[in-house]
Amino acid sequence: MNQSPASLIPLLLYLDSLFTHRQVSGRVLTMSEECSRTVDDLRTLLKSSDGFNSQQRMKFYDSWAETYEQDLQMVNFRAPNLGVDLLNANFSGNREEVQVLDVACGSGLVTKLMVELGFKHFVGVDGSQGMLDQAAKTGLYKELKLALLGTEPLPAQTGTFDVVIIVGALDTGFVPVSVVRELCHAAKPGGFVCISRGDHRGTAGTEYKKDLERVLQLMEEEGLWSPVGLKQTDRYMEDLDLNPEEVQELQQEERYIRGTGYLYKKAIHSNKLSN
Repeated sequence: MNQSPASLIPLLLYLDSLFTHRQVSGRVLTMSEECSRTVDDLRTLLKSSDGFNSQQRMKFYDSWAETYEQDLQMVNFRAPNLGVDLLNANFSGNREEVQVLDVACGSGLVTKLMVELGFKHFVGVDGSQGMLDQAAKTGLYKELKLALLGTEPLPAQTGTFDVVIIVGALDTGFVPVSVVRELCHAAKPGGFVCISRGDHRGTAGTEYKKDLERVLQLMEEEGLWSPVGLKQTDRYMEDLDLNPEEVQELQQEERYIRGTGYLYKKAIHSNKLSN
């Protein structure tokens, strides 16, 4: 159920208590002390956003942006590595010249990895202004664009980018499956579209993956693109949907969700992209 703006006030106050610099005996906490949140704290924080609509969720990410990367390190978030590793293993072009569209770029985790591999030219898109502000601090993007995917069109001209990459965002409650066609639109003929996502447990996550792979297959049958590679991992990230009691009963490996990376190459000629 979506929440009204008034009902968000208690949550926003709670977020403020988590994300702003607190004081102990009149002393402002250091960054290391401030970022001492536990995995269980993060689990509670994310559950507080259950039921948000897309706009409310972006406000949530605005509030989270400053500690986002540190928190994800704590849960061994490997989504950027999964996608970038898959692309890296299959890309043979001149990396210094290609244009990359980083969709749902967040704070810039994907682009940081790609720069290490020789890629240089990036445009980022995200629905959270707070995340874009963090991405801007990296100095790696030539342009950053605010767009709520699924509600607003992807702000990219057709056939512009050599690489289009989206990491983590294709999931229930976030970016709808329909956006996949927009990713293909943005790629140049012969360009790559790379998707990295978590295979979340539960009915909603399972159904989303089925819908996504149905669309991926349909686009292949339509001649829009061809598959280049598929990469899976058993340790995409720690499962934050588990409650502390469940975690204690599981072996270390069982505490992670799996992840899947998909890599496609856009067809050189196609007359179905407008469908």
